[in-house]
Amino acid sequence: MHPVIEQSLDAIGSVLLGKDRQIRLALTALLCRGHLLIEDLPGMGKTTLAHALARAMGLSYNRIQFTSDLLPGDLIGVNIFNADKRQFEFHAGPLFAQLVLADEINRASPKSQSALLEAMEERQISVEGTTHQLPKPFFVIATQNPADQSGTFPLPESQLDRFFMRVHLGYPPPEAEREILKGYDQKKRLDAVPVLLDEKRLFTLQYAVDQIHVSDVLVDYIQRLLAATRNNKHYGDGLSPRAGRALIAAAKGWALLHGRDHALPDDVKAVLPAVAEHRLGGSSHAEHHPLSEQLLQDVVVHDL
Repeated sequence: MHPVIEQSLDAIGSVLLGKDRQIRLALTALLCRGHLLIEDLPGMGKTTLAHALARAMGLSYNRIQFTSDLLPGDLIGVNIFNADKRQFEFHAGPLFAQLVLADEINRASPKSQSALLEAMEERQISVEGTTHQLPKPFFVIATQNPADQSGTFPLPESQLDRFFMRVHLGYPPPEAEREILKGYDQKKRLDAVPVLLDEKRLFTLQYAVDQIHVSDVLVDYIQRLLAATRNNKHYGDGLSPRAGRALIAAAKGWALLHGRDHALPDDVKAVLPAVAEHRLGGSSHAEHHPLSEQLLQDVVVHDL
């Protein structure tokens, strides 16, 4: 494993206790230039994960609280008339940060949700015919409450598909929860997270992910996974080519995190629930991914 990756995992893990796998998945999404969706109850550490990741990676950070009255202009910014210069000037909204936490995205109206998702896809926004580039890197961590809670606007399937991964944090393990109950000072630990990367080093790691080798046999395995979801009504409409590309990228990122220069079937299996479950309409529960688990049983791995 690259030393700075190990240091980053340790630093973030010192703040978000007992969540090593979720931290690894979040870092994988960032290294693969994807966006992350976290579905969970309030108070599980979603904001903490985003803030700690931003600090360790040396990224500018904004948190946006989504509400039912949030407007697209509140996200992307507006043109305001400057009387002295007698011209309109663009005032950037909170989307102009390298890591944006979109908190409780499903409490905002579909119009505001769409404004965020368009920015995620295009990595730029347009206001009155003028295009403004978003920062690089641009990484969105969106959180949403369970769909059965009141006052929510569920994300449609086409918008869910824009998220590279979805994870669930869940309750902390007993040992971590005990430390929290005994007076664990989260803010103090968060303030102590060191800046371990800068933009140049992060781009270098993202480029390293691109160079991870994927064999033809592994591509065949992924293609058979995709085909299996399209030929069985149990999986709804199945996984798209975009989902397949995300699965390959995530497997490469997972391989890099584990110090390898090539991806293995075990990497695909490790990331499949986070990449595929929300695209298939399945559960977000940390310990139960019924569609992904069934898919991995249905499609066997051929010898590499």
